[in-house]
This record gives sequence, structure tokens and C-alpha cells, in this order.
Amino acid sequence: MNVVIVAGTPGAGKTAVLLHTLRHLLEQQKLISIAKVDCLYTDDHIRFQKIGIPTLLGLSKDMCPDHFTIFNLSEMVEFAQKNNSDMLIVETAGLCHRCAPYTTNSLGVCVIDATSGPNTPLKVGPFLSTANVVAITKGDIISQAEREIFRERILEMNPGCRIIEANGLTGKGAAELANYFSESSGFDCETEELRHNAPFSICTLCVGETRILKNYHRGVLRHMDGIHEYTGE
Repeated sequence: MNVVIVAGTPGAGKTAVLLHTLRHLLEQQKLISIAKVDCLYTDDHIRFQKIGIPTLLGLSKDMCPDHFTIFNLSEMVEFAQKNNSDMLIVETAGLCHRCAPYTTNSLGVCVIDATSGPNTPLKVGPFLSTANVVAITKGDIISQAEREIFRERILEMNPGCRIIEANGLTGKGAAELANYFSESSGFDCETEELRHNAPFSICTLCVGETRILKNYHRGVLRHMDGIHEYTGE
């Protein structure tokens, strides 16, 4: 079974682009299951079900949605196998932009909003730099020069990726994206590994400490670096 993991910045249009892509895959008679992961609320699973695709919903609540995705990936695979699917597509909400939920044999798809600023590709980390495919959305509402700068920033971070200009309203780029979805490798939970480690999340804040004074905190902590102190002069 092929596994595709779709990640991206909030509001980038992941679900809209994915819905157009799914219609192309259904025309190719692919048997698909979807796992949708969000934080607190979503009705996207209803949109997937309306086009006839078995959908598993997970709400991560007070857990990072990408950590939640990784932890529950084997259950998602089992869900797809029960539906006799030949492709599992996982859409994860993303949160800190530092996580990279892609595994060695999945197809990693990063959906990123071109209006988020020209330096955004430099800020978001492994979920962009380790992706196989980068879908740029909302490029139609910025200038050609801004689009070219954004594209170059992406290639600086991930020279080997394939870039698609996508549009969640018109469906632009969905046919090309569907072809890439079919290229993913065979997936085996027993041997799969993450392409990049998840960020550390081991501290007293993680287990519910609400006091802010430094003395109350233990674990993996980072302190402000005086080198980056600015006085405004």
C-alpha cells in the first residue's frame, strides 16, 4: 500500500487542494482511505466522506497534531487495510512548523501559502526541507516577482523537491499532484522511520505546570541567547 502524508501551514488550503486531487485519483480507479488529523475541531472528514472515501478522524487535543499522527500511524494503516485500499492519505494539521511527520517510504507533501511572506520557507524547517513535493497555494494573489522569490526560497531549503503551483478553488495543479501520489513506495510499519527527528517536548510545561517562574521548570529547556539581544540603537 502507498502512503501519502500531507502537511502544511494552517490555512494554506491543504484540504481544498486534496479534494481536487482525490477526484483525479478516483477517476484513475484508485482505492483510497483518508486519515484526517486536526487539533480541536474539524468538519473536513465530512467533505471526504461526501465523495465516497472512507475517512478516519483524529483530534489531537492537547497533543501536537504531528506527534499524534506519528504515534497513530500504524492504526491508520490498519484502517486502510480493512477497507482494502491501495493508498492511504494522511492529512495532518501541523502546529509548530518544525515537525516533519514524513517517513522513509511515504510520499511527503508540503502545502505552503505563498502569501505568508518571502522568508517563510526559511522559517518552517524539516516539514518543508524533507518533503518530496511542495504545493504552493494562493500564488494567484501575489505578483510574479513575489512568486519567483518564494519559489527560490523553497529551492534553497529543499533543492531536490518537485514544486507544484496549486489552487484550492480552481483545482489547478491537482492532476499533476495526483500523478505524484501514485509514485509513493511500498509502506511497512515494522521498518518505517521518520526522515527527521521530531522536536523535543520534554519539560514541566508539557505535563501541566502553569507557573512561569524559571525555578519551577525542569526538562529540555532553552534560554535566551544574549548574542541576539537588540537595544534598538
